[in-house]
Amino acid sequence: MDYFSFFLYAMILVAVIVFISLYFINAGYGMFRSAHWGFSINNKLGWVLMEVPVAIILFLFWFFSDRRTLIVPCLFLLFMEIHYIHRAFIFPLKMRGKSKMPIGIMFMGITFNLLNAFMQGYWIFYLSPTELYNNVWVQSPVFIIGTILFFTGLIINIDADRRIRNLRLPGDSNHYLPHGGLFNYVTSANYFGEIIEWTGFAIATWSMPGLVFAIWTFANLVPRANAIYSKYNAEYADEIKRKKLRRVIPFIY
Repeated sequence: MDYFSFFLYAMILVAVIVFISLYFINAGYGMFRSAHWGFSINNKLGWVLMEVPVAIILFLFWFFSDRRTLIVPCLFLLFMEIHYIHRAFIFPLKMRGKSKMPIGIMFMGITFNLLNAFMQGYWIFYLSPTELYNNVWVQSPVFIIGTILFFTGLIINIDADRRIRNLRLPGDSNHYLPHGGLFNYVTSANYFGEIIEWTGFAIATWSMPGLVFAIWTFANLVPRANAIYSKYNAEYADEIKRKKLRRVIPFIY
């Protein structure tokens, strides 16, 4: 087994451990932030510092690659840059309230993002067979289906974030049960959107690194959605029961 394959399998193993652990430990950001997680910084700054490394590293992988003029690798770069530029700059600037992010959570996020940027960038621009992502790839079923899923998930995620944000008045940091859109079916529609988004990316690239990212997204967000559901259920049990809300996957979980 080569080093890169070993790295990918190690990432999957860690994702499984994270998935199990997060059913017992609530990551201390957002509604679960507490003093136990130590020193915290401004939430907006935390998001910028956590997400911007991906945009920078992927750009550098592309810039120094001999494949930087190839259409399909550039499209994959564009997909990821759209997400991470939005997540690093647009999403934080629209936040309301004065929430804090534990610096430990921020550094854990940075660590994963650095590893993920390496996984995707190294595969797409250096390691994948040269003939794999040729111009015909854009006509393949996996690229078409994956692209549709990616942008569907992105739209769901952005719409859900907007609905959560609009529940608050300026300066308000309280948490309320979201409604409308896919929140009529699940309590974490934003997470559902992101799971669909990166599943689509995994299909579009039809790659092991893409699959690892999708697995990590699921492992990180599904337990988080369960914790959020439990918290909402303690406060809005009647409404959740009446709407038959699920946690993150409509009609299923």
